[in-house]
Amino acid sequence: MHFLPSHLSDEPPMPLPPLLNRTLASRFGGSLVFIAVFVALATVMRVVLLLKTGGEAGWDASLLAAFALGFAFDLAAAGLWSLPLTLALVILPADILRRRWARGCVHAAGLGTLSLLLFTSVAEWTFWDEFGVRFNFIAVDYLIYTTEVIGNIRESYNLPAILGGVFLGGALGYGLILRAGWLRSWFDAAPLAFSARLKAGAPWFLIPLGLGLLLDANHIPAFANDHNRELAKNGPWSFFAAFRHNELDFAKFYPTLDGPASFQVIRQELARDGSLPAGPQPEGTLRYLRRDGPELRPNIIQITVESLSAEFLGQFNPASGLTPELDALAAKSLVFTQFYATGTRTDRGMEALTLSLPPTPGRSIIKRPKNADMFTLGSLLRTRGYDTAFIYSGYGYFDNMNAFFGNNGYRVIDRASVAPEDITFANAWGACDEDLFRWTLREADQAAAAGKPFHFFVMTTSNHRPFTYPEGKIDLPSKVSGRDGAVKYTDFAIGQLIRDAATRPWFKDTIFVIVADHCAESAGRTELPVQNYHIPLFIYAPGGQVAPGRVTQLTSQVDFAPTLLGLLNWSYATRFYGWDVLRTPGPGPGRALIGNYQRLGLYRDRALTVLKPVRQAAQYRYDPASYTLTPQAEDQEFRETAIAYYQTASYLYRTDGYGALSAARQAEIARAAAQP
Repeated sequence: MHFLPSHLSDEPPMPLPPLLNRTLASRFGGSLVFIAVFVALATVMRVVLLLKTGGEAGWDASLLAAFALGFAFDLAAAGLWSLPLTLALVILPADILRRRWARGCVHAAGLGTLSLLLFTSVAEWTFWDEFGVRFNFIAVDYLIYTTEVIGNIRESYNLPAILGGVFLGGALGYGLILRAGWLRSWFDAAPLAFSARLKAGAPWFLIPLGLGLLLDANHIPAFANDHNRELAKNGPWSFFAAFRHNELDFAKFYPTLDGPASFQVIRQELARDGSLPAGPQPEGTLRYLRRDGPELRPNIIQITVESLSAEFLGQFNPASGLTPELDALAAKSLVFTQFYATGTRTDRGMEALTLSLPPTPGRSIIKRPKNADMFTLGSLLRTRGYDTAFIYSGYGYFDNMNAFFGNNGYRVIDRASVAPEDITFANAWGACDEDLFRWTLREADQAAAAGKPFHFFVMTTSNHRPFTYPEGKIDLPSKVSGRDGAVKYTDFAIGQLIRDAATRPWFKDTIFVIVADHCAESAGRTELPVQNYHIPLFIYAPGGQVAPGRVTQLTSQVDFAPTLLGLLNWSYATRFYGWDVLRTPGPGPGRALIGNYQRLGLYRDRALTVLKPVRQAAQYRYDPASYTLTPQAEDQEFRETAIAYYQTASYLYRTDGYGALSAARQAEIARAAAQP
């Protein structure tokens, strides 16, 4: 096979069918070649992803619909990508393709473009393998945070081999195109005057633009199987759609209630833990929680573990064997057995654990504007004299973590703020968990020496691809053991932290919280796979401030802060959307708020309401044994409750109605609440 341009090769190109030859032998034949190659690669990619998904996909008529809709997206995306070439063919001189140097440029650009398309396909494969979906907000964020992402790719994959394979594949593919004679027919097309080029090029502009206006990857019709819905998408199209729609206006895209009615519903929900409204507020959640008896003010070290699904722990999956330290700790802890994450990303977990706020549509509030001076667990603890800090083993500029925590009541300690000798092992995402916990112990020693209670939000990174950690710590080798090894290493490091802390004088005055940010897997057959939000929450108090036990009530990450403060017997003014789940004697079961950027769910009593664009709502019965969702008749009260959670949360964020409360304001509300 020859890889030289066909007009330089000794071997003549294969003859083309007359109709194809006439189509290619035109000024815009090159655009047709690009579109054909793009659509062919996209179709092959869809088949490959289907085979990767295997039995998880729905092998029924909806699969044909997914491929048909996918072909439309592929065609539209190809046409839009071809617009620069089409524009050049209109503007450049009539005989440009007759010039030898111009043909050389075409060959170089063609080989580079085909290699880029193949690289995009490889990226799609790895993204699907990690998340089970097409490109979305995560891919957009990864493009922005190049240091971590490129480092992660270099450490997780053999990048030279991948790039070499991509270029080789591009060369082979381009050689086949040359051998087929497609470019020869295009090069030999008769020159056209500018007016003729303008007229002939109009359809090549108007059709892709028309398809681009008609199709919207964010509004693909619902499929019974969510994998089929993802297969219907085009990867590059989905990427740019996510970039464009990184925030969604709830009032515009979701079903709504009348404004005052939505707040009436949510205030009834939030009052179940005994809280009382703090003054007249037609559009707010401010209320007061009164507790009798003395308040406890222990230190709080909150270990938020990256991607720690409940199924990794022996407490929930006896066959696991990956968490001997946590399983031993569970026997001495208050364990929440039905605790659920609000989202599928670290920033969503941080948002819920600090703000106690539902996962509003679009990107996390942590990465949005207007996210300073909000009502957070840290801001509340600081009004009681706590030293609060966010301690992160990576670079905290990632996901806007430093800016969010730094502007919401926390000091920030991250990889950039420690000395080089404080890092014994690191990968692209951050220092190993042992290093992170050493920093934490040092900060705790300093706070205790200053005589201040402390609260540290500690965020790990070891359980993240490339799953590397110091060798010799556990019986599973780094990297090659994948996530199993990373989970077991994190478990080891947590056990070491507890043992080291036990040697400190402040140990028995400290509560240790072990909680996950989200699950390791987020994809599933259903719109919101409930099982992929189940995470652990342990509260361990070696000084006896919190008694060991089990909490079996359905609980959400938004309930963490108020439940923790309830265990400390605090009275305080709050805006939190969570409950103190240990003090909710009111009627009704527990509930969990779960979402994935666009779909927003309320789960309770094995029933799930899902809100989604455009102004859609669906209700299901969830079977925890088979992980299936069965559509059910509409429950109007349940639907309105789900809407109220997300509508009011979105409204309060947009109108700055979730601001921090100063110590003086806390005292003022407490005095008003004490009046008869």
